[in-house]
Amino acid sequence: MTRHDDSRVEITPEVLIKAYSVGIFPMAESADDPSLFWVEPEQRGVIPLDGMHISRRLARTVRSNKFEIHVDRDFDAVIDACAAPAAGRDSTWINKRIRRLYRALFDRRQCHTVEAWRDGRLVGGLYGVKIGAAFFGESMFHFERDASKVALVHLVARLKVGGFKLLDAQFITDHLESMGAVEVARPDYQDLLASAVAAHAQFYCWPSDGVVDGGVVLQSISQTS
Repeated sequence: MTRHDDSRVEITPEVLIKAYSVGIFPMAESADDPSLFWVEPEQRGVIPLDGMHISRRLARTVRSNKFEIHVDRDFDAVIDACAAPAAGRDSTWINKRIRRLYRALFDRRQCHTVEAWRDGRLVGGLYGVKIGAAFFGESMFHFERDASKVALVHLVARLKVGGFKLLDAQFITDHLESMGAVEVARPDYQDLLASAVAAHAQFYCWPSDGVVDGGVVLQSISQTS
């Protein structure tokens, strides 16, 4: 992994978008550290939009509509939850600068959330950045079993229907690998990235204020491009 210091560059939303477009993204050492650094992994995590793995149990949960999935309803609650301590994680890399930057992108509709709600309570979700036909997943969380996985399934369906070409996962985890994520070497990733950011895709291919049925989501994913 290549790491670049940010001390000479003021990171603005515009700089952030340019950085993503060439394959780098910012992180902090911890939530309490005010500084940021740029990261460019040698091996990049990618979830192929035609290669998502959905277990039978997870498919049943998606189809049951146990969770109501909304997009862009409560960005602040999502990033708060992504930054909160969790089992096996005392803190995260999401500091105040990260919050401000991605909130600015959200206000410009360049950052989006996919949120799992149950009984009026946010129980899981994720957020990420959109450039052209590329979506860069940043972080995800869950307070109930499968909530973040269902949100991810809904995201993949939305990206497929909307004409996206790339779903960047940054780094591979066991959780993401079980759902089809693969590692791509930097040169190959750069080719995928260049093609995706130059293309057009529609995140709001489904209404932003509606709930998409789980059966429709699974059908959309099963269809090949």
